[in-house]
Amino acid sequence: MSQSSPVDPAKLAAARAAVALVRDGMKLGLGTGSTASIMVRELAARVRDEGLSLRCAATSQATADLAESLGIRIATLDQIGWLDMTIDGADEVDPDLHLIKGGGGAHLREKIVAAASDRMVVIADPGKVVEQLGAFPLPVEVLQFGFETTRTLIRRALEGLDLGDRAVMQRLRGGDPWITDEGNFILDLHLEVIPDAPALARALSAIPGVVEHGLFLGMCDLTIIGKADGSVVELDREEGVDADLLAGERGWQS
Repeated sequence: MSQSSPVDPAKLAAARAAVALVRDGMKLGLGTGSTASIMVRELAARVRDEGLSLRCAATSQATADLAESLGIRIATLDQIGWLDMTIDGADEVDPDLHLIKGGGGAHLREKIVAAASDRMVVIADPGKVVEQLGAFPLPVEVLQFGFETTRTLIRRALEGLDLGDRAVMQRLRGGDPWITDEGNFILDLHLEVIPDAPALARALSAIPGVVEHGLFLGMCDLTIIGKADGSVVELDREEGVDADLLAGERGWQS
């Protein structure tokens, strides 16, 4: 997203609410994607206007480049150590605050950074709220070595979960294989719906050649859903998620 691009008001509202949680001296993880990029710009404005002293780890080279161009210092996760909070977007959020992430191809680093944080805050617009995960293709980062073997093993795992007829497509960029920041390929699993996300996560993690998948289960502590009118709805996992409230954000039918 360029600075001159129109900003989605719902994404902007969520980003501003999340950035408002940042305190001077914090160690932060910065996510990747369109909503996260808005967050980085909002955070940079606070750093500039308030003189905040922050130590930030980026979940992708693209985020690192954007942050540094706006005056936010970026260090490696190992240099910083444990993080106070990570702010990131999501491709899907369900009523248990389970996520699908990886539309931007950074879910490996995103998961590592989130796991190294006291708190993961997810920012999203209402279109990302779903009743059940799976409509968004599930990204799986895989090694280049033995790529077709890994794809075959993934298909077999899906068969064991009654998902054997689903497409397992290699992600491309401009006709060439998408290469992640870690030098790996991505397979997108077009599952339509995931009946048992924990079982799928276990099956994928057990496959040699799978580096990481885009199921983030039990990792999100707070989801901030922005609305077009500039208001937000906050869903806290510790306090319990109001299913009726969440359904209303997406317009689900009970």
